[in-house]
Amino acid sequence: MSDFLNVSASLTGRRWVGPSEDMIRAADALAQQTGFPKALCDLLARRGVSAEEAESFLAPTLKDLLPDPQSLIDMGTAANRFLTALIKRQKIAVFADYDVDGGSSAALLLTWLREAGHTATLYVPDRIDEGYGPNDDAMAMLARDHDLIVCVDCGTLSHGPIAAAKGADVIVLDHHLGGETLPDCVAVVNPNRQDETGDLAHLCAAAVVFLMLVEVNRQMRESGTRGPDLMAMLDLVALATVADVAPLIGVNRALVRQGLRVMAGRHRTGLRALADVARMDNAPTSYALGFVLGPRINAGGRIGQADLGARLLSTDNEHEARAMAERLDALNSERRDVENAVREAAIAQAEERGLDGPLVWAAGEGWHPGVVGIVASRLKESTNRPAIVIGLEGDEGKGSGRSVTGVDLGASIQRLAAEGLLVKGGGHKMAAGLTVRRDQLEPAMARLSELLARQGAGTAGPADLKLDSMLMPGAADPDLIERIEAAGPFGAAAPAPRFAFPDCAIHFARRVGENHLKVTFSDGHGPRLDAICFGAFDSPIGPALEKHAGARFHLAGRLEINTWGGKRSAQVRLEDAAES
Repeated sequence: MSDFLNVSASLTGRRWVGPSEDMIRAADALAQQTGFPKALCDLLARRGVSAEEAESFLAPTLKDLLPDPQSLIDMGTAANRFLTALIKRQKIAVFADYDVDGGSSAALLLTWLREAGHTATLYVPDRIDEGYGPNDDAMAMLARDHDLIVCVDCGTLSHGPIAAAKGADVIVLDHHLGGETLPDCVAVVNPNRQDETGDLAHLCAAAVVFLMLVEVNRQMRESGTRGPDLMAMLDLVALATVADVAPLIGVNRALVRQGLRVMAGRHRTGLRALADVARMDNAPTSYALGFVLGPRINAGGRIGQADLGARLLSTDNEHEARAMAERLDALNSERRDVENAVREAAIAQAEERGLDGPLVWAAGEGWHPGVVGIVASRLKESTNRPAIVIGLEGDEGKGSGRSVTGVDLGASIQRLAAEGLLVKGGGHKMAAGLTVRRDQLEPAMARLSELLARQGAGTAGPADLKLDSMLMPGAADPDLIERIEAAGPFGAAAPAPRFAFPDCAIHFARRVGENHLKVTFSDGHGPRLDAICFGAFDSPIGPALEKHAGARFHLAGRLEINTWGGKRSAQVRLEDAAES
C-alpha cells in the first residue's frame, strides 16, 4: 500500500496509511445508495456496514442489542440470591475495585438498593495497603456482619479471600480473565470465564452488574412487584464502559449512547457536581467520560481515599457531592504532578534499556502505585509496544501494564503468576496488574518479553497513522460532525474517524499553556478551520507549526464541535502533520 499523501515519515516519524482501494469503492457505493455524506460513508465502510444495515447501525438500541442476562453462566443464581437478600432484609456488603468501573458498579448496586428501600455497606480496598481485589482480612470482617457480599469488578481469582468470608454468601460480578478453577461461592458471573463463549467478552463489570439487575427486575415482575428504573442508571454504565476502555462494539454502543443521553439530563447528584467542578459546559461525550470525568473519579483510588469515587457516584446529598467532587478535582491535579515525575524517570530508564524489544518496562523506588498504569499507557503509546511500569517498595514491586492490539497481556501475566515468577497477577488483554518480588524482577520481565514476542510484540516500528479519508477545511462544519457522531460513540476498538487536510497554509499559531498549540489553517479555497494540538511541544509538531515561515503542511486529526459564547463551530483535534 502506498503512503497516503506520500507521507512516509511525518513530523512524529509516522507513515500515513489511507483506506484501501476496496474500502474506497465500498464507501463510494454507500454514498450512492444512501445519500449520506462521503465522510460518513468512509467510516461506515471501515466498520463493514452495508447500505441495508446503515440506518440501524446509526441508531443502536438496547431493545435490539441487549443480550438475555441468563445467557451468562450463574446469572439466574446470582440474581435470585441478591433478590432473596432484599426480600429477607438481609445485610448486604458491596466489595468494589477502586477504579471507575468498580466505583460505577458499586454505585449501580447502592442506588438500586436505595430505590428499593434497602441499604448496603460499601467496601473499597486501599490501593497501597491492601492492593487490588478481595483480601482475607477484609472479607472475614465483612462476613462477620453481613449475610451477602457482592464483589464487583474483582473476585474471579480470589479463592483464598472468598474462602475467608465464613458465614456469608458471596457473589462475584466481574469481567477480568478467569483461571482454570473458580472460587467456591454462590455465583461467578463473568463473560471472561474460561467456560464462557466469549460472545460478551467486551462487557465491563458495570455492564455485568446492569445485566444482573435486569434479571432481578424480571424476577420481581414475575412475582408481581416492580423494580427500580434501570434506564435512569445507564449513565453509570456508560461512564464505566468508556473509562475502562471497553470496546465500543455490539451492545456497548447502545449502552454508552443511551447513557450519554441520561447523563445529559444531569439527574445524578454526584456526576452533576463533578461536571460543574470540571467546568463541563457542553453535553457529555465519550471523550468527556474518558478524559474529563473518568480521571477525576479514578484519582481517589490512585492517590487519595479509595472509596471516594463510588461514594460520589452513589450519593444523593448535594453538599456531600460538591465536597467530594472538589476533593477529587484537587486529587486529580496532584495525580498529574506525581505522574509527570514518574513518567520522566520511567522514560529515561526504558530508553537506557532499549525500546526495540517486545516489551518496554521500567521499575523505580517508591514510584506511586496509583500512577504506574497511566505511565505504562504513555510508554505503550510512544513505543507501540506492551509496557510495564513497577513501583518498588521493600522486597516487592507493584506494577501495571498496557498492551497493543493483537497482544494478550493479561493471559501472559497470568501465566507468569502460574509459573511462580510473580506473587500474583491478572487482568485482561489490554491491561493487567502484577506484584513481583524484587529478586525476581529481571527474570520475570525476561520471561514476559519471551511470551509477548511469541505473539508478535516488538516487530512493528512506530505505529502507522491510519487515515479514513481526505477532507477540505471548508467542508468541516457542525452539521457534518453531527452526522459523523451518529456512527459513534467512539473509543476503544471504534476510533473516531481521522481526516487528512492536504496542502494547507498556517494562518495563526499560538502556544497555549505549557505545551499545547492553537492553530488556524485553510487550503486557500474556502473558510479557515481552527485546530488544537495537545502536547504539541512534546513532539516536533509544536515548533514546526509555530515557526512555519509560510510553509504548507498536510494536517491530520479528528473533528469535534467547539462551543464558545453560545456559538458552535468545527474544530480539529490535531494529531500529526507533515510538510507538503
